Amino acid sequence: MTRWQFVLALAAAAVLTGCGSADTPDVTATSTAPTTTTTKRVPATIAPPTTTVDPYAGLPLIDHVTWTENVDGPRLLVFPTQAGRKTAAPGTDELAWQEVRALDPDADAPGMRDQFLCHWVWARMVAPDKPSWNLEPWRPDVGYQATVAANCNPGGPER
Repeated sequence: MTRWQFVLALAAAAVLTGCGSADTPDVTATSTAPTTTTTKRVPATIAPPTTTVDPYAGLPLIDHVTWTENVDGPRLLVFPTQAGRKTAAPGTDELAWQEVRALDPDADAPGMRDQFLCHWVWARMVAPDKPSWNLEPWRPDVGYQATVAANCNPGGPER
């Protein structure tokens, strides 16, 4: 008799005799079956964890930035790399913004981060080949939702 057959027989006996009844005498069973090795397997209903690999991991997301002047005031042109245009990995928006700030610390003006994140999320979908994303420090700092509602240009259209 194998160990599993023994356990099943013992369980069946417990059920048939009223498992835990005060009238049941204490009987200890012993087995002389040889020890066997068992392999634990993941049940078929549980999928193993999956990982998503970012093919652009470790690549620069921003190629360069350039300041220009227009009729309304200064404008920072942000030029994303191919990796910056295509990656969908979580957290890359903040990594890209850190790259912009490292390339030019003056980019960290009020409202500029929201304009950048708006471009990162929406402009990449709507105009994936737009050469640059234009951020203007003179635009009002209205928060991310209002920046998105203004098509990334709070305070008026881009001219």
